[in-house]
Amino acid sequence: MERRAWLVRAVNVGGTAKLPMVQWRALAEELGATDVATYIASGNLLCTPPGDPADFARALEREVEERFGFFREVVSRTRAELEAALREFPFGEHDPKFAYVTFLAGAPAADAVAAARDIATGPDTWQLRGEHLYIRYADGAGTANPGMTKVGRLLGVPGTARNLLTVRKLVDLLGAPAAHS
Repeated sequence: MERRAWLVRAVNVGGTAKLPMVQWRALAEELGATDVATYIASGNLLCTPPGDPADFARALEREVEERFGFFREVVSRTRAELEAALREFPFGEHDPKFAYVTFLAGAPAADAVAAARDIATGPDTWQLRGEHLYIRYADGAGTANPGMTKVGRLLGVPGTARNLLTVRKLVDLLGAPAAHS
C-alpha cells in the first residue's frame, strides 16, 4: 500500500469539532495504519492504510463520529494526486495563502456544476477540474464572497479545502519518513 494524505473537513476551527492530532494519529494506528504522522492541527493525516483506501477513509469517519461525537468526511489523495492538483491549479498565484484546492469526495454532476456557474462570487474565482475545486480568493478565504459557500453547496459533493502552501507541504511530507507534528 502507498502512503497517502487523509484530509478531514472542518476540524479545530471556531471552537467546534475538536480533533486533537495526537488522538487522530492514535486512531489511525489503532485501525492498522503505519508510517503515521500529522501536519498542523487542521486534520491532515499522513499514513499507509492497512487495506483499501476507501474502506480506511470510511473507518476513520465512523471512529471520529463515535469517539468525538461529530461526523466529518475524510478525503484521501496520494502524493502523485496532490502533485497533479498543484500542477493543474488554473489561476495565477498572486498569494499562495489565497489560492486553494478543495479535494472533493467525487466528481459533481454536470447539472450541479451548471447551477453553480450561475452564482455570483464577486472578485473570488473558481474552476472545477474532476474531483478538485480550485479557488482563488481576492482577499483571503476569511473575507470570501458568500457566493463561494453557495457554489460548494450546489456542487453537492463533500470536500475539504487546503491552501497551496499546505498542499506543497503535504507533498514534501509524503516523500519523507514519518515524523509526528
